[in-house]
Amino acid sequence: MSIRTEVKTSTPIQSDFQKKKNLRRNLVAYSFISPWLLGFIGFVLGPMLASLYLSFTNYDMLSSPDWIGLQNYIHMFTNDSRFWTSMKVTLIFVFVSVPLKLIFALFVAMLFNTGHRGSGIYTTIYYIPSIIGGSVAVAVMWRQFFGSQGAVNDVLAFLGVSTKNWIASPDHALWVIILLVVWQFGSPMIIFLAGLRQIPNDLYEAASVDGASMLSKFFKITLPMLTPVIFFNLVMQTIGGFLTFTQAFLITSGGPLDRTLFFALYLYERAFQNFQMGYASAMAWVLLIVIAIFTAIIFKTSKSWVYYESGGDK
Repeated sequence: MSIRTEVKTSTPIQSDFQKKKNLRRNLVAYSFISPWLLGFIGFVLGPMLASLYLSFTNYDMLSSPDWIGLQNYIHMFTNDSRFWTSMKVTLIFVFVSVPLKLIFALFVAMLFNTGHRGSGIYTTIYYIPSIIGGSVAVAVMWRQFFGSQGAVNDVLAFLGVSTKNWIASPDHALWVIILLVVWQFGSPMIIFLAGLRQIPNDLYEAASVDGASMLSKFFKITLPMLTPVIFFNLVMQTIGGFLTFTQAFLITSGGPLDRTLFFALYLYERAFQNFQMGYASAMAWVLLIVIAIFTAIIFKTSKSWVYYESGGDK
């Protein structure tokens, strides 16, 4: 009886000791992540909740917010033609620039995957445009490059081809920005290069023994093994495409004739030029929902084309 009694009386003591020990561990863990946690609450979660509230108000940053319910959203979808123009321009930009950027990045990554001497230096050189891609200097350079007195027209004039102001042309202005974004292919290229180096060389050797051509190896080995990397790059570049702002703001300012009026640029105009912060907050939440829908579609369809070597299809 004494032994059983000792066991019964010691169990609560051990349990309390273990709880205190776990509590100390949790406090230590929370103290380490507290800088990030405070930053997330103060600079991400807090502003998101504030913008959600402001999206239901009429707020000009000078007076107190005036609650108007769903009027911002109703006006956006029924009476704002520029909203639909900006959405159309953004969708065209995403659907064109993202595939071109990924195709070009994969092509260059395969060229650098040969292992020849100096490939690392060239990889670094080609990655530089992505590092400085969002800067003001690059956008200004691009504007001068495709301006009426820019280098592109100088080359065309030398070749005897008629010149034009590419930025001021409604048919070409968007393509100037698309070309700039495709030129900044360094980030997906690095990721593709890492994925290519993870493909076992035995697969290519076995295919060569069977007499497979280079094209067959690419479609039967390289692409299926790269599908997880393609999936990651597709998601990240799609999100980035919807958030494009700097290039259009500095190169064309949304013109000509709103042909480069990206959604983020129109949101900026509503918020900081027209001082319609409530309406801009509603636009921001619509953009968040649109990005979430396209991201969900990519995740849903990935089950039929993304291959994982360890676990089969996703």
